[in-house]
Amino acid sequence: MKRKNRFITGYAGLRALAVIGVILYHLNPNSFMGGYLGVPIFLVLSGYLVTDHMFHAYEERGRYDFKSFYLRRIKKLYPQMIALLWGCSAYILLFQQNLLAKLNQIVITNLLNVYNFWQIKNGQSYFERFASNESPFIHLWTMSIEGQFYIVWPLVIFLLVRYAKKKKIIFWTITALTLISALEMAILFKPGVDTSRIYYGTDTRFFSLGLGAMLAVFWPTWKLNEHLDKGDRRLLNIIGGVALIGILLMVTNPIFNPQKAFAYRGGMFLFSFVTMILVGVIAHPGSSWNRWLTNPVFNWIGSRSYGIYLYQFPVMIFFEDKVKDIADHVVLYHTIEVILILIIAELSYRFIEKPFGRIDWEKVHQFLTKALNFKAKHYQAKALLATGIIVFILGSFGIIKAPTVKAENPNHSELATQIKSNRNRQLKKNKKLIKEAQSRKKAAPTSKSALLKQAKQLAATKPVNKDFEKYGISQVDLQLAQKIQVTAIGDSVMAGSSQNMQKLMPHLIVDAAVSRQLGNTIPLFEQYKKKGALNDNVLIGLGTNGAFTPKELDQLMKIIGPKRHVFWINVHVPTRDWQDQVNNELNAATKKYPNLTIIKWHEVAASHPDWFYDDHTHPTTEGSKFYSAYITKELVTKGKY
Repeated sequence: MKRKNRFITGYAGLRALAVIGVILYHLNPNSFMGGYLGVPIFLVLSGYLVTDHMFHAYEERGRYDFKSFYLRRIKKLYPQMIALLWGCSAYILLFQQNLLAKLNQIVITNLLNVYNFWQIKNGQSYFERFASNESPFIHLWTMSIEGQFYIVWPLVIFLLVRYAKKKKIIFWTITALTLISALEMAILFKPGVDTSRIYYGTDTRFFSLGLGAMLAVFWPTWKLNEHLDKGDRRLLNIIGGVALIGILLMVTNPIFNPQKAFAYRGGMFLFSFVTMILVGVIAHPGSSWNRWLTNPVFNWIGSRSYGIYLYQFPVMIFFEDKVKDIADHVVLYHTIEVILILIIAELSYRFIEKPFGRIDWEKVHQFLTKALNFKAKHYQAKALLATGIIVFILGSFGIIKAPTVKAENPNHSELATQIKSNRNRQLKKNKKLIKEAQSRKKAAPTSKSALLKQAKQLAATKPVNKDFEKYGISQVDLQLAQKIQVTAIGDSVMAGSSQNMQKLMPHLIVDAAVSRQLGNTIPLFEQYKKKGALNDNVLIGLGTNGAFTPKELDQLMKIIGPKRHVFWINVHVPTRDWQDQVNNELNAATKKYPNLTIIKWHEVAASHPDWFYDDHTHPTTEGSKFYSAYITKELVTKGKY
């Protein structure tokens, strides 16, 4: 029995779940690691609804109204997109001019629906957490993919209907395109290589849209029979429940970490496939899931999901740029951010999406008449028009000014240059130090009292590194540092100070690099252990880029073993909400592992903000010396010799 296209209210609930997941991911990517999977939900829905609408038109009328489709898309997407771009440009001009560089390119590529390609070529990684110029537009890559889909897909369906004709051929053609996209993502993924190309790529993300389109071929909304017997209805509801549970489990499972292989080698495809099943169940009039996912809260969030998605990242970037103590007030600040996002989305929905989404020129004329009538009050109309004009002028000025602003290459900053230089020194010096560690014979340990006596004598007769004494380390400790043997593995904070640390501790093997997290770095400890280069003192500087699980910490401590003394530098990252989580996890671990000592860098650093760059996390050139002196002092005081 044929049915007319109907509005499926349950999809508002699905959109609500998707946008909630994305917001939670952006607020705390460590606790809500799979929240980014909300985007494939949007893509599957788009693929299904757009393709279903087209097939219905071809079957009912034998043609499709391209002009009407494109006009609807423009009116739906562009008013809020333009408001976002110009509003953010105005804010950047007034309050955050470090983001002005290339703003004109960002605006133009978003308007042309090619921003994801621009990001691949010019943008930061989606997962970079410490860029001083972190873009408030970085999440708009998905809007470009949807825009490209809306432009190209009607033409693809037209060609398939005209030349393939049979539904079976059409289905398998779309299936082939979908599988090719998923396979391409899997093949292009390389461990340790930036994933921006495959994360942003239209070709590598098409499979989510394609799965929705496949569903539209064999599960058209207008042909689904609502008169099901009790058994079939129950089965359909059970399938929907299993699919929803599967989605929730995948969103919360660490295996879907977007910086690990599984997400790209089948993980996102699996998630999109399960989403496709749920989309199909909700669409069926014989299922109860459409009704179950329909409620006032979901309806409100779902109807405003486009605005919520657009504004969530700019609000977070702008807010967190001005508020530097996020870690001290995590719940409060995140609550404020969510409230701001919802307020702005509501205002955008009322004053931009609704009126401009279905432009009524008569109403526009009435609005302008009220706003420009200086004899009558009409304060709301006047305020809206004035606000729009001011934002447009300021935003336009920012966009026009952007080409004159030189882009600061984060790879050429003072910190980045120092880290790169230090990394080259590490690799060169470590070859010699590793050979020394491998050839070193196990000698009877010298007593601490004897070493201390020798250090005091040398401090008086042959002082070393005297320039570091003003950074809080004694000459005696500097002498002890000449003897201690340490293997240090860490992230960019340690990397920025490795040259000073090796100057103070000549036998220090240090391997520190940017963007490291514990889970991805554990194999490195195994490599050093197998090489015989894991010294009796192991220094760890991880946790800056994200939290870790107790299981990962246990795995690492098992590799290092109970005979080595482990020193772990706790983290000072006040602009990120995982700071306290990491430090609390480390403190708890000391009760389980007697050989684990926490070096309390956070407590020292908290009272010295002048030691850090603008990110409040990486020590400056001067701060690096305080960092190195403090770490060295802790090691020589409590370490093994």
